[in-house]
Amino acid sequence: MHKSKVRDSMRIEWDNALSLVLMPVEKERAPRPTAVHSSHREDTVRFILSVLLAAMIAMPAFADDAPRFQVDAAWPKPLPNDWIMGQAAGVAVDAQDHVWVIQRPRSLTDDEKALTLNPPQSKCCRPAPAVMEFDSEGNLIQAWGGPGEGYDWPQVEHGISIDAAGFVWIGGNGDNDGQYLKFTRAGKFVLQIGKAGPQTNSNDVTRLGRPADAEVDPDTNEVYIADGYFNHRVIVFDANTGAYKRQWGAYGKKPTDEKLPPYNPAAAPSPQFGNPVHCVKIAKDGLVYICDRANDRIQVFRKDGSFVKEFIVEKNTLRAGSVWDLDFWIDPKQTYLFNADGTNNEVRTLRRETGEIVGTFGRNGRNAGEFHWVHNLAVDSKGNIYTTEVDTGKRAQKFRYVGPVVR
Repeated sequence: MHKSKVRDSMRIEWDNALSLVLMPVEKERAPRPTAVHSSHREDTVRFILSVLLAAMIAMPAFADDAPRFQVDAAWPKPLPNDWIMGQAAGVAVDAQDHVWVIQRPRSLTDDEKALTLNPPQSKCCRPAPAVMEFDSEGNLIQAWGGPGEGYDWPQVEHGISIDAAGFVWIGGNGDNDGQYLKFTRAGKFVLQIGKAGPQTNSNDVTRLGRPADAEVDPDTNEVYIADGYFNHRVIVFDANTGAYKRQWGAYGKKPTDEKLPPYNPAAAPSPQFGNPVHCVKIAKDGLVYICDRANDRIQVFRKDGSFVKEFIVEKNTLRAGSVWDLDFWIDPKQTYLFNADGTNNEVRTLRRETGEIVGTFGRNGRNAGEFHWVHNLAVDSKGNIYTTEVDTGKRAQKFRYVGPVVR
C-alpha cells in the first residue's frame, strides 16, 4: 500500500474514533450547565486525538506487506581468546546459513588491542583473524586469514562472498590493492585474480583497481567484480581459471577514468560510475545489480553488460552516497531489495521492480539496532538480515525477520 493511502486510512480510522468518543457527549447536552462541561470535554478529547493523529502521520508509513525486522542484541556471542573485531567490511551468508564476516584487524587502536602491546596495557584485547565464520545463533565456528605463500593479502580488507561451491572470495581497497582472492572454507588459498601494485586504469584487464565486492554466477561459474575504489567498472572473469571475459562501465558503455564533478542531486545522472563501484549482486532472473554508491543509484544490467534501468535512491544524500550494499528478499520472485546506507545509517526495503522505498530501519547511533557507517548486509534463508559497520562502528548485528509470512 502506498504511504499516502496508509495515511488516508489512518485519518479515516481516527475520524471514526473521534465520532464514537464524542457521541455520548452530544446526548448529555440538555441542561445548560452540563453543556459547558460537555464542551470542555469535547475540546479535550479532540485535542488528545489530534495530537495522537499528528504523531501517527509523522511516523514512517510503509507497505503493510513489506518485511519487518527486530534487532537481536545478543548476536554475535562474545568472542573467544580475548579477540576483538575491527572495522567489519563485509558479510555473507552461505548455504548452511552460516554468517561470514571479513574485518580489519589493523584498524584497531592501541587501546582496543592493548593486550598485544609490550608490555600489555590491560587484560584485553587482541585482534581477531580477518575472516570469521559464525552460526545463526552467533557462535564463532572458525577464524582465519592474513598473509601467506602464493598470494597477496590485501592491505585493507574489503568485501566477502561465498559461492555455490562453498569457496570464499575476498577483496581489498588499500592503495596498492588490485587483486581478488579465492579460498576454501578452511582458508586454503585457491586463486588470485589481478595483482598488488601501483594503480593503472579502468581498461587494464590484468589487474583490478581497489575492488570492493564480487559475486559468482552459479549458472556460468563466472565471477563479477565491482571495481572499485580506483577503477569505474564491472569486470567478469572465469571463476576457476581467472581468465578475463568482459567488462563495462555505467549504462553498459566502455569504462572511462575521466575526471567528473562530484555528485550533484540537481544535475543529470553521471555518464560514468563514481568511486567506489561498491557492490555487485546477481538476481535469480539473471539481472545484475550494481551499487554506484557516491551517485546515489543502483544500475541494473543483463549478464552481457547491456543496460536495463537505474534507480536513484535518497537523491539528496551527499558525502559518501546512499547505495553501499544490496541483497535480495527470500521469496521466489525476490520481490524486494535491501539497501545498506552508511551515510544515512539505515537499511531500507525497496521494491525490486520499481525501486520504490517501502520500509526502513536503523538510524545513526551506538545502541543495538542503530548504525555507524553500516557498510554491508546479507540475508539468510529465513529472512534474517546481518549487517556490518566500518569506521568506528566495528561490529556485526543481526535483525530477525518478524513478519509478515513469506508468500
